[in-house]
Amino acid sequence: MNLVFMLEEQSAKYVLDIILPKLLPPEVTFQTIPHRGKADLRLSLPRKLRSWLVPETRFVVLHDQDSNSCETLKEELQAICRQAGRDDVVIRIACRELEAWYFGDLEAIEQAFPGNQLQQLADKRAYRDPDNIVKPSATLERLVPGFQKGFASQAIPRYMQMESNRSRSFQVFVEAVQRLAGAGV
Repeated sequence: MNLVFMLEEQSAKYVLDIILPKLLPPEVTFQTIPHRGKADLRLSLPRKLRSWLVPETRFVVLHDQDSNSCETLKEELQAICRQAGRDDVVIRIACRELEAWYFGDLEAIEQAFPGNQLQQLADKRAYRDPDNIVKPSATLERLVPGFQKGFASQAIPRYMQMESNRSRSFQVFVEAVQRLAGAGV
């Protein structure tokens, strides 16, 4: 089985290229296809879904929620996939932004950016539920000196613990990927 991940940006590719080998059995292959933002992803998704000819391929679309309604966003993406003739595409929404997944594992951020004492934030109300942080990338820029999105997307995931991450959207993503992998092996 082959899993193809359609992503809105390069940083999501960096993250998934690091965490997917931790989640998938060796017999399941994967590809991560970044786009140049949400508009590019939405425009190219129908064409790619219709023209993909590799058998035993399942698709996953990963999209940031930003300020959208999660349910509405998911419905819109499912409609695009159905119009392309695919009603089996798994849609997963990173609640607010992919960077919320980092806040789900504060220790991973500390390991990637030594010298920051972020674990003390775990019990603070604003950080208890990482998926409720309105702009996680901007919050990281404020809290972590030298934070750069591209570097962080390659550094932090190396330390992330799949099972204990406190981001619910991360856990839902992990569960979906493992379910897909289990269905194909």
